[in-house]
Amino acid sequence: MEPDQVRTSQDLRTLINERDVDHVTVALSDLQGLLRGKYMARDKFLGALDHGFGMPPVIFVLDPTDVIMEIPRWSDETARFHDGVVKVIPETLREIPWEPAHRNLFVLVGLTGDDDVICPRALYERVAKKAADMGFRPFHACELEYTLFDETAMSAYKKGYKNLELTTPHRGYSVLQRQEARSDFYADLMDTMRHMRVPLEAVHEEIGVASQLETSLQYSEGITAADNAVIFKTFAKAVAQRRGQLLSFMARWTHEADGQSGHLHMSLRDLEGQPVFHDPSKDGGMSDTMLYFIGGLQKLLPELLLMLAPNVNSFKRFVPDIFAPTSVFWGRENRTVALRAITGSAKSQRVECRVPGADANPYLSLAGTLAAGLYGIEHRIEPAAEMTENAYAQKVPAKLRLPETFRDGIERYNKSKFAREWFGDPFVDLYVAGRAQQEQEFRSMVTAPELERFLE
Repeated sequence: MEPDQVRTSQDLRTLINERDVDHVTVALSDLQGLLRGKYMARDKFLGALDHGFGMPPVIFVLDPTDVIMEIPRWSDETARFHDGVVKVIPETLREIPWEPAHRNLFVLVGLTGDDDVICPRALYERVAKKAADMGFRPFHACELEYTLFDETAMSAYKKGYKNLELTTPHRGYSVLQRQEARSDFYADLMDTMRHMRVPLEAVHEEIGVASQLETSLQYSEGITAADNAVIFKTFAKAVAQRRGQLLSFMARWTHEADGQSGHLHMSLRDLEGQPVFHDPSKDGGMSDTMLYFIGGLQKLLPELLLMLAPNVNSFKRFVPDIFAPTSVFWGRENRTVALRAITGSAKSQRVECRVPGADANPYLSLAGTLAAGLYGIEHRIEPAAEMTENAYAQKVPAKLRLPETFRDGIERYNKSKFAREWFGDPFVDLYVAGRAQQEQEFRSMVTAPELERFLE
């Protein structure tokens, strides 16, 4: 049996026995989209296939450097810091290319029981079930921008993250000279993703800053698209670090460059697999369903922005003229708007949401946008008039404005009746508390530019 044939626990058990595997890597996504896990010995893993195993939900109150945020119930004085029970998800099985055959299996796990209300993967699955109940199958593709540095994690840390060495001296959108000059990195990245069954549609030099690249993942159905994006982010970083380099998905790592996006492409099909966004009798071939989907996004993205922009740094992208939206206008083939309608054949017609940064957790950004679109369909919400000009040059109605600050985004999400109805109070409360603590911490920090300008 091969890993891509595994669908059930029994399939996975059979493969492990056939290969004489001694360890399996298990991984769970935290709220940031960072995979956390461990090597698990064969016998323990086989037992976990039947009964699950323990993993502490406290990982959902850790920031990327493991600062524990004080969150009521989960990490304050009332917390028990208990182990939650996680289940193995056999159909997510992949192989890690640099591990030997007896320990190269990798599989995702998910929280179960009462704790699954805060699990990002489980949250997406609940939204996808709502889509199925409405008669739809969601399809997604993620585009991720990132910067490659000629630094190691330790060298960047020792420099205080200043004066970092880039891998190219200038910007160079799709310049083949740059691509071929560092084809060894491209080869390592693409070969790794091929081995791990994360299909890539395109990889190229990007325009936002010197050394920036973009990878477009091929579209996949539902949770598979989110799994692929989360796996890509972790293992792309691992590829770079194994080469003595550093790869960053930070939303905007310098004010002298554009931000780094995590655009989402979305479409729906009916339960028989027929696309529902295309209607040749309508203007631009856009069906009513597609327009209602856009209408829901327009209405709800301002209050759901926190799921697409999860950090204080995320809001550094939302400034005019760096290809990040500042409002929720929509338009056809218009990259100054938040919602780009891409028209064409029935199969290719889709909506691109240009709001998320590369730092967003794909489970959460996809869940939030899918839920908003479904709400629009459910309530037949008509979108505002199409934006046919440069959106940055327009006067924006209040209802189409995105929150301008992290604090505003937190408050809007906390008050969102929609978020609480669709994602649940436990998740919203946990997510808001963590973001609020981050906002308060960074609001009190004194920065180097402040000292330079005001000290003397």
